[in-house]
Amino acid sequence: MDTITPDSSASLSAPLVTWFAEHINSHTLSPGDKLPSERELCEQFGVSRAVVREALSQLKSEGLVISHKGKGVFVSERGSRQSFRLPYTELHDAESLAHTLELIQVFERSAARYAAMRRTEHDLKNIRRALIAMEYAILSDQPGDEEDYAFHQAIVDATHNPHFMQLNEYLEQHARRFIRQARQHTATYHHNLIQTVQQEHHAILQAIEEQNPDAAASAAETHLQNAAQRLHVYLKKG
Repeated sequence: MDTITPDSSASLSAPLVTWFAEHINSHTLSPGDKLPSERELCEQFGVSRAVVREALSQLKSEGLVISHKGKGVFVSERGSRQSFRLPYTELHDAESLAHTLELIQVFERSAARYAAMRRTEHDLKNIRRALIAMEYAILSDQPGDEEDYAFHQAIVDATHNPHFMQLNEYLEQHARRFIRQARQHTATYHHNLIQTVQQEHHAILQAIEEQNPDAAASAAETHLQNAAQRLHVYLKKG
């Protein structure tokens, strides 16, 4: 196998996932091939066992590999693999970053629209709870990453569409780190803008409460567009 040097500025597991995905898709690794053990992968790629396990977990979630208890991890048969996967995107790759952000924006807009159409009182309670948790995080000088994810997750859950839920989980694993980095940068260096972000969240919640699909979609789109702008500010300072 070749060796790789993970990018310290990004998830350490991402280059490992990309390496295996490319070799599987190019048939350098064929269906049924057994992957080296975790210990061997740690030595080969110079990473910790936790990083290897995270990479294998992502490969399994994409259907590229399958584990057999007591036997090891194997390359999946072609028919069991997912046909869609997002390539690993570096922050400095402007074109790929823009494409990923467009996908997230369209997804969030649609999720907010259907949430406004289908939400229940229980759904509203979960969305409000996440928003309040973000408020507490802000008051405690915390970026509120987990609370922010819970807010958007609650909106996706309110669509009552299992495919939206699955895609949301995939995007969280493979794409949303960009938005989190922008949020962390805003919380650290532009604390005055955090309340602006919260106002954007409140606008989404209000539209969902009022069961106004167009307003909910518009508020979600505005939030993601502003998040993209905040990310560009972060990148310029990087």
